[in-house]
Amino acid sequence: MLPPDCLYADEHCLVLAKPAGLLAVPGRGPDKQDCLVARAQACWPDALTVHRLDMATSGLMVYGRGAAAQRTLSIAFAERRVDKRYVAVVAGLIAEDTGEVDAPLICDWPNRPRQKVCHEHGKPSLTRWRVLARDRAAGRTRVELEPVTGRSHQLRLHLATIGHPMLGDDLYAPPELAAAAPRLLLHAERLAFPHPVTGERLAFERAADF
Repeated sequence: MLPPDCLYADEHCLVLAKPAGLLAVPGRGPDKQDCLVARAQACWPDALTVHRLDMATSGLMVYGRGAAAQRTLSIAFAERRVDKRYVAVVAGLIAEDTGEVDAPLICDWPNRPRQKVCHEHGKPSLTRWRVLARDRAAGRTRVELEPVTGRSHQLRLHLATIGHPMLGDDLYAPPELAAAAPRLLLHAERLAFPHPVTGERLAFERAADF
């Protein structure tokens, strides 16, 4: 089991970089026990999960060391005092420079783990986006994403909903676009949060490798 890529560690919290293709937490079965929290606990036995990233998504995650720190960080997430920024590459040229997607999401039970937009029963879900660059020759757009809410697959589904699925997305992109990249082109690039003990604002950044 490889040691985690650590950007920050003190006696109360950790900030680690999750590679694409690694689970954030253990899955079902003995073949799905290697995950970022297991690697973290091999080095810091008191590391506890606060939030998650999809297996296909890379980027920054914060862990609480001990139950009190985990609880404080979880409250900060719930109260939206955590600033998260992602970068993605999507199909097509987005015409506007900024915008938002406000579409309620719910689990698509017959097709799990897929989610779906449901205006009747879905949970409120809001994503803000900003164009970083347009590659007109390749017909793709690089965008910065801010998930105001934190629903499962929110960023992936919201961008697909507006007609710009992420490249490499095997759940929400058509087959030719899922095959257009060797991995899902979605990365949690920036993370800022109040320290669970001091309250000091901590901010970290790790650029995408795509």
